[in-house]
Amino acid sequence: MREIKFRGKPIEDYGDVKWFYGNAVINYDDKLAYIEAVRQGYVPVEWESIGQYTGLKDKNGQEIYEGDIVVDGRENSAEVVFDDGCFCVIGYLGDLRTHPLRDSLFCGERFEVIGNIYENPELLEASHASK
Repeated sequence: MREIKFRGKPIEDYGDVKWFYGNAVINYDDKLAYIEAVRQGYVPVEWESIGQYTGLKDKNGQEIYEGDIVVDGRENSAEVVFDDGCFCVIGYLGDLRTHPLRDSLFCGERFEVIGNIYENPELLEASHASK
């Protein structure tokens, strides 16, 4: 069974800490989001930055979250999303647009996380512009 956890980018400056990891507390009515981080309490985070852990790690052992930008062995980039009940990569990975991460052929170890759509959107745009 995979670990259920989230990450979020803090609204306030925490120095070198760019992301918090833990349970997500979300108020959909007011669009407020918090990460219940170990030894930090409830940290307010940017609503759009909340991403769930996929339960997979990339070929370097880095955890893969929604919103991550990954590359495959051919340097094609794609975004990790939750769609239709499963985590998928959407982008220009070969000829197909969407690959379910639950499919053993497309397991996390095939990919490398190179950034995320919140801090590095240009990584996704650059790969798509060359197609």
